[in-house]
Amino acid sequence: MATPRDHAPLAEQVEELLATDGPLPIVAAGDPVLRRGAERFDGQLDSALLARFVGALRVTMHEAPGVGLAAPQVGVPLRIAVIEDPAPVPEEVRLARGRVPLPFRVLVNPTYEPVGADRAAFFEGCLSVPGWQAVVARHAEVRLRGEDEQGHPVDEVFSGWPARIVQHETDHLDGVLYLDRAELRSLSSSQAMAERWAQATPEGAAKALGFDLP
Repeated sequence: MATPRDHAPLAEQVEELLATDGPLPIVAAGDPVLRRGAERFDGQLDSALLARFVGALRVTMHEAPGVGLAAPQVGVPLRIAVIEDPAPVPEEVRLARGRVPLPFRVLVNPTYEPVGADRAAFFEGCLSVPGWQAVVARHAEVRLRGEDEQGHPVDEVFSGWPARIVQHETDHLDGVLYLDRAELRSLSSSQAMAERWAQATPEGAAKALGFDLP
């Protein structure tokens, strides 16, 4: 059954979300908002409300903790996402995954396209699918186009782990979860990840669980 909130203007919905202090509640897989394409941002929130919303997304991302969060993950169907990764990982992981620090960024109306044909496969998780990870083969390098929170155009190439984050969060805005792109034979609980698959690459998991890597 639809609730009045389903039909409320987006600004009103965001104001309601921001009425309480602290991180916003994260929507879990199974909620239709994660499967509908988000609405292009075109001033539905004024600049002050947008700044408050972006700030709340950042707090929520940090608290989770995660390295990205899209507006639909807090129930708001707008093409807005935040990303940030301090990349506190061992050198072996950094080299294998291309995981380098990614400063805080706001992505507004983002789209991406591959640069070249190379793909990289690693375990990946999602704040909206807690407790599980799976191997996802993604473009190793992508070109991101969109805007920042000030409306300035963005046209930038990302590679390595930052490219993975950009793809994951932009997919959310198209109603796509990482599981849609995952090798399902690799699906592993958080416990299994900690006990078995903490290596820098998923090669051991591929051999043991019986799936192919690109």
